[in-house]
Amino acid sequence: MKIAVIGNGIVGATFVNEMLERHPNSDIVQFDGLKGTATVASAGIIAPWLSKRRNQKWYNLARQGAEFMQEMAQKYQMPKDVYLQSGVIYTRDSDDKLKSLLELAQQRIQNAPQMGDFSEVTSSQIKKLFPFIRSTSNGVFVRGGARIDGQRFIHFLNLRNQEKVQVVQAPAKITIEGQQAFVNGSNFDLVIVAAGAWIAQTLAPLGIQAQVRPQKGQLIEINLPDNQFIDHNAPVLMPEGERDFIPTNDGTLLIGATHENDQGFDLTVSAEIVKDLLASGQRIIPGLSEKAIKHVRVGTRAYTEDFAPFFGRLPQHSQILVASGLGSSGLTTGPIIGKLLVDLIDNPLLDVSHLTKPISTYIN
Repeated sequence: MKIAVIGNGIVGATFVNEMLERHPNSDIVQFDGLKGTATVASAGIIAPWLSKRRNQKWYNLARQGAEFMQEMAQKYQMPKDVYLQSGVIYTRDSDDKLKSLLELAQQRIQNAPQMGDFSEVTSSQIKKLFPFIRSTSNGVFVRGGARIDGQRFIHFLNLRNQEKVQVVQAPAKITIEGQQAFVNGSNFDLVIVAAGAWIAQTLAPLGIQAQVRPQKGQLIEINLPDNQFIDHNAPVLMPEGERDFIPTNDGTLLIGATHENDQGFDLTVSAEIVKDLLASGQRIIPGLSEKAIKHVRVGTRAYTEDFAPFFGRLPQHSQILVASGLGSSGLTTGPIIGKLLVDLIDNPLLDVSHLTKPISTYIN
């Protein structure tokens, strides 16, 4: 089977890996002409269980995504700088809020054993893990939570499959002639469009409208003040009312990320946003200054009107499968969507209605 994969973000890379695992003789050409993708700029948290989102389809997908990422990490022995099950701490500024969070955790763990247990942690216990912070809030520690570096994850999968995939560093143009699909003039049995926020431009020449918009995300990487050190295995810290604090294996800390809906595909660093991210850090970390900023990451996410991802086969073009709209949960939902696209190829009648709305909700 000859397959074109448009995009080399978290969905595209995982799809390729899973397809080759099941069908090693597949002839795959991957078009990697997109710049500024969300995955390359991202470092994030895989811990969807305490989310307050009401979208049950999203939660089902994210819960399965967290489980699948654990399985992948173990199966391929991913290094810690790619994926680390470090745990995640959520803080709350009142006893009532903390009690509510603990009750939610108790409810969610019934159907999500991959949470790996949870417990209440005091502000003094949190400070032992993060001696450089200033906080009096208690929290909930979810041990099964993990952190992942998007760019390193993609690089890890690409290295696994580099000898089995032809990579084309160019934009992809799809054309349809009768029942046949072509990408840049070459005929393919299947076309996988995993182009993130660029899905609308990719499908437009076919007369197809995709209800997907770009969302800019920025985060900063900082060195701790006064040569302080953070343990490589430290959990992710999610202080209430602040940005997320994600340790790295390089001894630095990531703060972010933003959700900017009005910046289109602009990838320039915003001084105002950097100042806002730094201010969040300064409220938690005494002595933090602008000089501590080591790097700023900028990327473009895809998001939909209901902030939910979608995936599946185009009804009017059965040889084309699409996925987009992952938003800020892409590092959790992206890998499982890549796997589910392979599932849909193996079983076109597979029911995924408990995981996503019909494609027609977002594509017309």
